[in-house]
Amino acid sequence: MGKIGVALTLAGTAALLPGCYPEAAACPAIGHIAGVSLSVAAGYADQVGTLRLKACQDGTCTEKDLDLHPGAVAVDQGCTPDGVCSATSSPDGTLLGSIELPTLSESPLEATVSGTSPSGTALPTRTLTFTPRGDYPYGEQCGRVISAAVSLDEDGLSQT
Repeated sequence: MGKIGVALTLAGTAALLPGCYPEAAACPAIGHIAGVSLSVAAGYADQVGTLRLKACQDGTCTEKDLDLHPGAVAVDQGCTPDGVCSATSSPDGTLLGSIELPTLSESPLEATVSGTSPSGTALPTRTLTFTPRGDYPYGEQCGRVISAAVSLDEDGLSQT
């Protein structure tokens, strides 16, 4: 085999080498904020004027008044015959807010919610101790995401 044959053999072998390694999966370029999200149930939202959330984990507490905004659900609008699908957002009567924390781990977290009604009377103070959940929503190659979410209704706080 001449020099040209060896060169072509080496070039062909080099072209096949990437197929011997698993292809890297793309991870979304989405940042994740360490914090606690709060959802006020639709049946209780009209009784809420303001809310304050205090979250304590690993000896560190963060507290702030929540900026509440209306929640929504996605409504499927179907697909066209050529495969183009769409959805729209529709208000669902809930209220949403969140608080950012310096860090978030899977150790127990204590959330305390206080607030006032639209008329200014105090709402009952509610406290829940729960464990934030870790998951790999984009696959293990993209890293673990820890989330903490609670829901408030007339019965109190619950983990969502």
